Amino acid sequence: MKRFDYLEPRLLEEAIALLQQHGAALNVLAGGTDLLVEIKEQIRAPAYVMSLGRLPGLDRLAFDEREGLRIGALVTTRALETHPAVNRHYPGLAQALRELGSIQVRNRATLAGNICRASPSADTLPPLIADGAAVTLHGPQGARRVPLEEFFTGPGKTVLASAELLTEIVVPPPAPHTGKHYIKHGRRKAMELATVGVAVCLTVDGERCADVRISLGAVAPTPMRAKAAEKVLLGKPLQPSLVEEAAEAAVSESRPISNVRGSAQYRTQMVRVLTRRALEEARRRAAA
Repeated sequence: MKRFDYLEPRLLEEAIALLQQHGAALNVLAGGTDLLVEIKEQIRAPAYVMSLGRLPGLDRLAFDEREGLRIGALVTTRALETHPAVNRHYPGLAQALRELGSIQVRNRATLAGNICRASPSADTLPPLIADGAAVTLHGPQGARRVPLEEFFTGPGKTVLASAELLTEIVVPPPAPHTGKHYIKHGRRKAMELATVGVAVCLTVDGERCADVRISLGAVAPTPMRAKAAEKVLLGKPLQPSLVEEAAEAAVSESRPISNVRGSAQYRTQMVRVLTRRALEEARRRAAA
């Protein structure tokens, strides 16, 4: 392991100044479940590692029925997974969190780190996008808020500027009569990256689809909204034939590749199956 200088700022402004000063030579440490492994395996060799551990307020985790869920950059995935409000109001996200790595990893990993990693197959990203989440970014010019679906630009790439930090994730409160579901398909039951992931957030008015957001993971360079599939459903009675039509539309929007976890053709088939199943379960929950 190459030696590095360890930095521990106590103010957000100090952390941003260090990012400006050291640029690409500095890596940010929150949970460290990816960073420390990659340093040890010499995938990364930063000259500086800056911990966020002493920055005030980044461990905040709160839910309000008007403002929704607010998640600081230091909140661990295990804290979210076990939070009553997350399990009650954001069951798709709660399911995705349970699918993330091992319990040892979840006790250290942060949701902010999982987002900034920007893996197309990350479990938490489809349900967050389906829930309409946004991220708060702080930089030299102050703070800005970015919808999560606009945050990713490619595998491992985001709109985060070199001197910016992701400080908070905000997830709006669910509307009444809303059902949510996340389905992950992989080669094994645990400790696995998604071959395909589908998340749905569905609001109903009787039998009619009042609002819907469908998000797909591991089938494009970034996690994506299936907007054509949403358009098929919006404002219409949720008949089985319409759900099948929406699943077909999701297939047409996806752009899967072949790799060791599955062929493009197999992923395409799974988008159809999982979108239908996720919509059916979200509808059942919305009507409950």
